[in-house]
Amino acid sequence: MAKAKWYDQGIQFQCQGSGKCCQSRGEYGYVYLTEQDAANAAKALGIKTAEFKRKYTMRDEGTLCLKEDKDSVNCVFLEGHRCNIYEGRPTQCRTWPFWPEVMNAKSWNKQVVSFCPGVDQGKIHTKKEIESVMKEQKESDKTLRKEATQVAD
Repeated sequence: MAKAKWYDQGIQFQCQGSGKCCQSRGEYGYVYLTEQDAANAAKALGIKTAEFKRKYTMRDEGTLCLKEDKDSVNCVFLEGHRCNIYEGRPTQCRTWPFWPEVMNAKSWNKQVVSFCPGVDQGKIHTKKEIESVMKEQKESDKTLRKEATQVAD
């Protein structure tokens, strides 16, 4: 039998539109993009993928990521409290807050509960839903590593 997880009964979460997840909190803050993420974001902006990548991305150790605005803690696509590429936002953004690396109770409390007003709001996400989102993020991470390796070759 599988070991019980702290989120077996689900987690209540609903985005409150605060934009706090789109702000660097003084730590490592890159938003990584797969090639598909870049294409989706470009489509949301109504531009070609090549133009999107030229204007808005850079490489971090071979991995495509959004350029950071050195004068702001906000993501370059955050306007007010809303993402202006919301429909085409990267996987990393879509899967928040159910990232594998924060899905242990201690990390959840430190990295999510401590700053995100969406916790304990709205619908309860089931264990199955949470694990599906975590799987999506893990697959995206694998794709990122593969694409970075291809760039390095």
